[in-house]
Amino acid sequence: MKTKNFIVGALVASIVYYLLGYIVYGLLFKDIYTQDNFSHSMLFVFFGCLFLGALVAFVFTKWAGITNWWTGSKSGAIIGLFFSGAQNFFMYSGMEINYQNLFLDIVLSVIMLGIVGAATAFILGKLSK
Repeated sequence: MKTKNFIVGALVASIVYYLLGYIVYGLLFKDIYTQDNFSHSMLFVFFGCLFLGALVAFVFTKWAGITNWWTGSKSGAIIGLFFSGAQNFFMYSGMEINYQNLFLDIVLSVIMLGIVGAATAFILGKLSK
């Protein structure tokens, strides 16, 4: 694994995920969690994006060698499914369950991580040449 590729991939994935999160949760589906009284620290949101971006970049560079945007999209969507499924079921274990929001968030995460995976793999492919 080239450290430079991992770092650049992690930064790209983090920024894309953060921007998609703003579009999806800040503009399009801003009411999805209003009843749950979440307060958001945008710094902590970015740190979450950074850690998830690092996970995607690590898997792509260290384990899978993914440098094609289509493969990255599919792999990112699968990571999104497992990650958001676990995250949502853990989150709703301690609060009243809203099944519509639970499954909507999983679908949104699959789409978002598919885009993140495509962008990350595209950049990694350009860095590998």
